[in-house]
Amino acid sequence: MTMFRALLALTLVIAALAASSPAGAQAPVIAAGVTIAGNDVGGLTQEQATDAIQAYFDRRIMVHIGARTVGLRPETIRARGRVFLAVRDALAAAPGTAVPLQVIINENAIRIWVNTRAKFFRRAPVSTRAVLSGLTPYLTKPKDGRELLTYYGRRAIVADLRRHDRDVTLPWRALKPATTPSNHGPVVVIQRSSKRLVLYRGSRAGEMHASASFGIATGMAAYPTPTGNFRIATKQRNPWWYPPAADWAKGAKPVPPGPGNPLGTRWMGLNVGAVGIHGTPDAASIGYSASHGCIRMRISDAEWLFERVRVGTPVFIRSA
Repeated sequence: MTMFRALLALTLVIAALAASSPAGAQAPVIAAGVTIAGNDVGGLTQEQATDAIQAYFDRRIMVHIGARTVGLRPETIRARGRVFLAVRDALAAAPGTAVPLQVIINENAIRIWVNTRAKFFRRAPVSTRAVLSGLTPYLTKPKDGRELLTYYGRRAIVADLRRHDRDVTLPWRALKPATTPSNHGPVVVIQRSSKRLVLYRGSRAGEMHASASFGIATGMAAYPTPTGNFRIATKQRNPWWYPPAADWAKGAKPVPPGPGNPLGTRWMGLNVGAVGIHGTPDAASIGYSASHGCIRMRISDAEWLFERVRVGTPVFIRSA
């Protein structure tokens, strides 16, 4: 038995009890075969039809949001069925007439309801990132995010109200992460004590493999190269050298690009202080703790590395 039939049966029972008591003239009834929104109301009085159709309209909308289902009452979104008008038309209709049940829609209330659900449904995508295990980096797995298509969700609820289906699925879309193993790019690992810089490249499976290794010079004891997780923040070809605000650089003047520039021909600045990876004209310092915190490379090695890293490339510096 459908919900409407159950409601209709209850209405008829109540009507029969009322009819058994003394009353005046019998109330007019709707002609046989007349329907309202597809529900047979033939033989019902105005009061009976009104109660039955109102109960029919007040059914919850089962809203499917991803894996969840939420019951939504029409009154929650201020939707109203024009029950009085539908019953009035049914009373005046010829037998077998199909009378529609018009709906008053409150777009703002629907928007608020959908936007609230969208806020809790949304999940930001998670991009691949490089992490270090020992001295070897690997790439984490990316995760898709999701978001409701709120405009189409509102349209779906409006259409459902007008069809009186009471079952609607809100559309949504997956949000793809910006970075995945296939586009992550290389990773630099610097072993401070070993005076080695290793460039790693990844694969679609997330594994990373060493593709090149270079000897370097790191900071002297008084100005040690910092350890931690960093990234390349800036890249410059043929950079100027500007004296930092440090005691050891007092009185020094800027050095333009060219032979003898302390930075060589390439600068890859990290997001920490004035520390960076750069070439050096003093190749004899490679393999020693000789800088003021920077990572020195032979000029040809720095030029090679410069072409294979980008702003944002992770740089892990460890004391090993």
